[in-house]
Amino acid sequence: MCYFDHQLWPCGWWKWGNFREQCPREYRTGETCGLKLVFNTYLEPEVCRHCDQIYKKQRRVAKMDDDVRRWRGEGNRRATIEKTEREMLALNMQIAELWAEHEVRKHAINY
Repeated sequence: MCYFDHQLWPCGWWKWGNFREQCPREYRTGETCGLKLVFNTYLEPEVCRHCDQIYKKQRRVAKMDDDVRRWRGEGNRRATIEKTEREMLALNMQIAELWAEHEVRKHAINY
């Protein structure tokens, strides 16, 4: 039952901050009892690093999609289109993994 700061982002991502106060259960100086309680919650105004990575990948996929549409109209770029579509598929899988990690972290209590 030692007290720690708590950082919270608008998307629900959070992390423990600095140690603030020792509880009466732990008598050793500098040690914590292992139970964490929130001393103060700091709301962060910007997006978390995880969401920022996701948004960057989504912008990249959107750019690739626009390029593929343009190339299809031009014709004669089949190999480039196929390569870009494979990259888009890989990026979409990475985005899905990042969202899954984000949801797990958002609902976890032990990080």
